[in-house]
Amino acid sequence: MYTVHAMLREDAEGVVLTVRVKPRARRNSIIGMRNDALLVEVTAPPEQNKANDAVIALLAEALNISKSRVELLSGQTHRDKRLRIWGLTPSQCWERLQVVLGQRP
Repeated sequence: MYTVHAMLREDAEGVVLTVRVKPRARRNSIIGMRNDALLVEVTAPPEQNKANDAVIALLAEALNISKSRVELLSGQTHRDKRLRIWGLTPSQCWERLQVVLGQRP
């Protein structure tokens, strides 16, 4: 297993990203990192999978990949989620997330 940052872990099928979600926020955004998780806000409510779908769309846009390459692994009904990212290495994910967070890769 290869790890660039504690929130990004490589497994046999892709990269697993740990995310903490705040639903019903003012806007959809990636706001930072805390406790080995990416902090994400979405405007969608946590009902009928709306917030999960919004998180997947936001991460796909941030990572410049299609939504079909982001899969929710765990945390369907919780704020803490694990998502699998297909087709990128942990280093590629980390570099793209740093750009979104306004940091240099």
